[in-house]
Amino acid sequence: MTPSTYTVAGHWIGGETVAGSAGTLPVVNPATGAVVAETPAGTAADVDRAVAAARAALPGWAATTTQHRADVLRRLGAGLAARTEEIAQAITAEMGAPIGLSRTAHVGFPAAVIDSVAGLADGFAWTEEVGNSLVVREPIGVVGAITPWNFPLQQIVSKLAPALLAGNTMVLKPSENAPLTARILAEAAAAAGVPAGVFNVVYGTGATVGEAITAHPDIDMISFTGSTRAGRRISAVAAGTVKRVALELGGKGANIILDDADLPKAVTTGVLRAFANGGQVCGSWPRMLVPASRQDEVVALAIEAANGYTVGDPTDETTGIGPMASEAHRQKVVGYIERGIADGARLVYGGPDRPDGLTNGAYVQPTIFADVHPTSAIAQEEIFGPVLTVIPYADEDEAVAIANGTPYGLTSGVFGEPEHALAVARRLRVGQVDVNAGPWNPLAPFGGYKQSGNGREFGRLGLDEFLETKAIQR
Repeated sequence: MTPSTYTVAGHWIGGETVAGSAGTLPVVNPATGAVVAETPAGTAADVDRAVAAARAALPGWAATTTQHRADVLRRLGAGLAARTEEIAQAITAEMGAPIGLSRTAHVGFPAAVIDSVAGLADGFAWTEEVGNSLVVREPIGVVGAITPWNFPLQQIVSKLAPALLAGNTMVLKPSENAPLTARILAEAAAAAGVPAGVFNVVYGTGATVGEAITAHPDIDMISFTGSTRAGRRISAVAAGTVKRVALELGGKGANIILDDADLPKAVTTGVLRAFANGGQVCGSWPRMLVPASRQDEVVALAIEAANGYTVGDPTDETTGIGPMASEAHRQKVVGYIERGIADGARLVYGGPDRPDGLTNGAYVQPTIFADVHPTSAIAQEEIFGPVLTVIPYADEDEAVAIANGTPYGLTSGVFGEPEHALAVARRLRVGQVDVNAGPWNPLAPFGGYKQSGNGREFGRLGLDEFLETKAIQR
C-alpha cells in the first residue's frame, strides 16, 4: 500500500462510518511535506454521538465473560499482525518513523501488549473474599482516550486492550497528526468481534474534540498520553465532573553509567535509547550521566555509536533516523540545539544545521553535547528529539541527585555491577528503571512519578486503572 491510497471517510461511531460536518484536517508526511490523507475535523456534537453509542453498548459488553473478552482481544491481535505492512506504511507516512522500526516496534509492541493483557483474564482477582466482604471489580464505564503521535498504534492499544478486557467501552481521539492507524484498528476490532459502539473514534483537535471528551458528563474516565502541559489542562477540565484521570506524560530519563559498568554496552545502549524513533519517545534516556574522569572516553564511544545511525528517507530500509514528526517539531528541536550551544554546552556531534543532502523535510541531525550543566535547559526540559546530553558527575550521590533533579520521573537506566546498579536503581524517583539493559516486559507497570503523570499502564496494575472496586458485606 502506498501512502497516497489512505482515506479516512469519516468518524467511526456505533460500528459505522459517520461523515464529518466541520471540514477536514490534513495529514502531512513529514519527510516530503505532501498531504497523504485528510480526516474529519470533529465537533462536540460528534463526541456526543460517540459517547451515546458507547453508553448504549456498555451493558451488553460488560455482561460478557472475561474469557470472551480475552478471546476477542486475541483475535484483534492476530488481525493487526495480518495487516502489519499496511500499518507500518501508514505510520511511516504520517509521522516519519523508519519503515523497519514501524514494522518491529510500532506494530510488534502493540501485538505483545494485546497478548499480555488477554493473558491476565484467568489469574486476575476479579472477585476476592476479604473477611466478611466480597470485593468485586467492575468496569468503570465509558473511557475517553486521547493519544499522541509518536507511537500512534501502541498508545491506543495500551489503553484499549485493558479497557476492553475490563468490560468498558471507549471513545478515542487519536492525534490529528498521526490518525491513520486508528481507522485500521477500528476495522480490525470489528472483525475480531468487538460489538458496534464498544470502540468509537472521533477525529479532530485537542482544543475541540479533546476538550469535549474530557468535559463530557457521560464519560467516566480519561486516559491520556501526551505532554505535561496538556495533561495539566485535562486534569483541570476533568475535575468539573470528578472523573478518573490517568496521565502518562513527559520524561527526561537519565542513563547512569557507574564506574564498574561495561562501558561500551552502556554507551551504545544509551545512544540507542536517546535516538530511537528520532528521540520522540517519552521513555527515552536523553541524559547520559558519567563519571567525570571517564567523560572523554564516553564521548568517543557515543560518537562512534552515533555514526551508525543513517538519517534519511524513512521508507528506505537502511534508515535509522527519519524526520521529526512535523516541521513545527523540527523547529522546536533545532531551537533546543541552538539553546544548548548558547548556554555553553560543548557540541561534539551534529548541530542545528540540516543533515547533508536533506534540504527538504523535517530532518534534524542527531546531536551530542558534553560538559552539560545539570540545571541547563537542555538537561531539564523535554526536547523530544535525537539530542543526547552527556553530564559528568563527581560521585554516586551526585549522580543520583542529578538523575532525580528534574520535574519528571518516568524512566531511567543504570549500568554497573548488577547488585551495585540495582542499589542505585532503587534510589531513583522514576516509575521504571532498566538495569544493564534489562529487556522490556509488557507485564511490568509503566508510568511516572512527579510531572510524568499518574496511574500505570500494562500488566495487572494497568488493568486496575480501568476498574471500579465494590465491597459487599455479608
